Amino acid sequence: MGGDQTGGGPLPPVDAHLLSVLFTELGAGVYVVDAAGKIIACNPWAERHLGYPPGALLGKDAHRLLNPLPGGDHGLPEQRPILEELADGHGVSGDRAVLLRSDGTTSAVWWTATPLPSGGGAVVLFHDDAARRDWEEQRAHRYAHSEALRERAESDLAETSWLGELTVALSSTLDAEEGLRRLVRLLVPRIADAALVDLAASAGRLHRVAWAHRAPDRVPAGALEDDLPRHGPVSKAVVAQVLAGGPTRHLAAPFVPPPDADALERATAAMLTGLGAGQALVVPLRTRLATLGTLTLTRAPGERPFDEADLSLAEEIARRATLGLDNARLHAGQADIAATLQRALLTDLPAHPGLELSAHYRPASHAAEVGGDWYDAFPLPGGDLALIIGDVTGHDIQAASRMSELRSMLRALAVDRPHDDPGTILRRLDRAQDHLALADSATAVFARLRPAAEGAWRLSWSVAGHPPPLLVSGNGRARHLSGGHAPLLGALPEAPRPTAEMVLAPGSTLLLYTDGLVESRVQDLDTGMTRLRGYAALHHEWPLDELCAGLAGELGDPRDDITLIAVRIPAS
Repeated sequence: MGGDQTGGGPLPPVDAHLLSVLFTELGAGVYVVDAAGKIIACNPWAERHLGYPPGALLGKDAHRLLNPLPGGDHGLPEQRPILEELADGHGVSGDRAVLLRSDGTTSAVWWTATPLPSGGGAVVLFHDDAARRDWEEQRAHRYAHSEALRERAESDLAETSWLGELTVALSSTLDAEEGLRRLVRLLVPRIADAALVDLAASAGRLHRVAWAHRAPDRVPAGALEDDLPRHGPVSKAVVAQVLAGGPTRHLAAPFVPPPDADALERATAAMLTGLGAGQALVVPLRTRLATLGTLTLTRAPGERPFDEADLSLAEEIARRATLGLDNARLHAGQADIAATLQRALLTDLPAHPGLELSAHYRPASHAAEVGGDWYDAFPLPGGDLALIIGDVTGHDIQAASRMSELRSMLRALAVDRPHDDPGTILRRLDRAQDHLALADSATAVFARLRPAAEGAWRLSWSVAGHPPPLLVSGNGRARHLSGGHAPLLGALPEAPRPTAEMVLAPGSTLLLYTDGLVESRVQDLDTGMTRLRGYAALHHEWPLDELCAGLAGELGDPRDDITLIAVRIPAS
């Protein structure tokens, strides 16, 4: 046997019984040779492994009996006698030795040999190399398995994180179609070469609301953007069957419609061919009550085929998309109801001789509740016109209810004593609010217009904690009216409220508005009022309806309700 030398030395004394037990029970082969190389001891493991009965190896020449001849049937290199390996008195070891069994077969072993302390002979310890190889293979298998588990855990974590991104993309907007456009951009190219969302419309129609493709420039015009054709109730097209309650469908090229295919089936085949798809998944966007549309995913020929894991992932994506779509539609429906109710609470404008009136209300884009904004205009005895705008804090039924109460009370107070100035009327409202708890926090502007000479009108007004009125002259000069200001309604019930007066020349426009037009999270009140003056001056010749709508559209904060009421004195 050939090997590397290791340091050796005298062995410490060992209990004879313990040594005997170790020799007998050791799970490795041990044999001892004398100075002549004869085996003088051999443990049972070595005898069993080499195929000899107990004691059969004693007195045999270890090198001649256990080492195959060089060359021969086994083609093995020559192995030096163990005593030659130990000639310098140091222990040696090796991992490429071969021992010959009694039946003529060989056994690869790794071994260690140490000279006997007496200076003659040696002890040889050997292990079956096959067992070591098995152990190493098992260890490699365990390592590979642990690596596979680690990679799977990392993949699951990445997938969960990515699904979280999809959910955020869908839930961070209340615009259903915008959410779906974000979704398809996240799907391509991560899990598909193309992704398309078609939503069911009325009478068998489908509307393509979102699409994305890995290489859109290579796709024929219309293959991505065009709506699919209308289909009937018995259509055999895959999309129609999925919409009718069928499961997810997995399609593979070639996409050839049958001779009796309807327009939808032909269009679907043409679309998939135009997309260069080798396969496709058509996944339902389905709630418990209805199928809202389909999500179509495609992969090009040569790409990895969709498997069960892809199918499960696609259906989970569709589930989340459906939830986001359903929530957006529910919110939109609630917002429509709230806006309709809010408009129902607002009064129709009267037709008043010698004046042009217009009002505009736009609900907050992200709110689905009624709010506290209101405007009002009504005639007073003697040809006067009352013009009011107000804002009760909050976006809920309570705010709307208290707004309605304030509006009705203010109307009653104004009509009951039509000759009282606006400040006096608001002070009477303060007292009523103090006793009746009409609103926790509310602002208002009360203005009165009275005919004056030569087509002019006399304006008197009082402001209760509200943004000031804006006056635009016929030549386009715009300014905020600074007089008549006092605190919020009900803040100081016994304090008098001032009234300011001025004459409005023909061609003048007076604008009352709520704070949603001039103040937001990204714009302070002063900046907003400056922008309002500039816009109104620039567009002062616009028709009054267009001016109000333009102000709300260009200047207003979409996260807040915006209410305006304007009056214009015709030019003489």
